[in-house]
Amino acid sequence: MIVSSSNNNYAIIVAGGSGTRMQTTLPKQFLLLNELPILMHTMQAFYNAKAKPQLILVLHADYHELWLNLCARYNFTLPHQLIKGGETRFHSVKSGLNIIEDTNAVIAIHDAVRPLTTTSIIDNSFNYAAGHGNAITAIKSRDSIRQMQGDHSVSLLRDDIYLVQTPQTFKWSLLKKAYDQPYDAKFTDDASVVESSGVKINLIEGSYENIKITFPEDIAIAEAILNQKPSA
Repeated sequence: MIVSSSNNNYAIIVAGGSGTRMQTTLPKQFLLLNELPILMHTMQAFYNAKAKPQLILVLHADYHELWLNLCARYNFTLPHQLIKGGETRFHSVKSGLNIIEDTNAVIAIHDAVRPLTTTSIIDNSFNYAAGHGNAITAIKSRDSIRQMQGDHSVSLLRDDIYLVQTPQTFKWSLLKKAYDQPYDAKFTDDASVVESSGVKINLIEGSYENIKITFPEDIAIAEAILNQKPSA
């Protein structure tokens, strides 16, 4: 199905992760965070943003029925388009991009398991990308950094090191050109795909609380962060 949005903003939520590192057979996006599946927290953040993007959820076909059942169980009625994921993140994003026909679109791509992103980060991402072509959320490293070079390591200047997060937001034309490239294993995120097409990447300020749920302890950390926030 082709989708369109009156305000030209879209968000592709990529939910292709497995439960391997979480030591569970259930993919981590479906695990409960404060009694609600992680993925629902993520989608709610985009729905609440002033940018009001149309939501496109890219999910492995094996989990579509589970997702629909969870939506019914938790009365989750946010409007979104559910589509099948691909073999890799690259192919999943491309599938989401292919159903957007609006050539004036600004498109945010976000990890399903980053449920703590804020509406202010989302809105800033859309606004900056609309004016500059792209906006990649990132934070400075708080730790000292060393790089292996052969059999020894060397120190890198911490102030020059940024840790990349999502959302990563782009004008449609940049994404379309980038994702017309053949898949390459060096593509670790959307910024690396777009950069390889010859585009300068712009970093915007993220948040140290915008963690990616990867390991079991991350659930407890995320709950602690959520529980210290004031109630809406």
